[in-house]
Amino acid sequence: MKILIADDSRAMRQLIAHMLREAGFRGHQIVEAADGSQALAVAATEKPDVILSDWNMPALTGIEVLSRLRSEGAKTPFGFVTTEVSQEMRTRAQSEGAAFLIGKPFTPDDFRDALEAILD
Repeated sequence: MKILIADDSRAMRQLIAHMLREAGFRGHQIVEAADGSQALAVAATEKPDVILSDWNMPALTGIEVLSRLRSEGAKTPFGFVTTEVSQEMRTRAQSEGAAFLIGKPFTPDDFRDALEAILD
């Protein structure tokens, strides 16, 4: 399976990839995007099986990326890994079709719980 990690912080992309391995999701191909525009482009060319995105990114926010993907008919499972987590954000993410929202700080268990059904 292919996982797209979209976050403007290279260190955070590496940490998320590490957490995925710690959660038991080894052997999956990881592709990365450094902002929202790049996330859309990578999603179009790489056809990931799941997308993990930060909410606040340059060019396009994560919620804008999700909204555009859904408006184009993409059904790829999409979740957020973000610092800010409010009920409003959870509600908006869910209404746009997000599968989950993981708040920072996070643990491997958070990824296991969110992705178990998607990546198995």
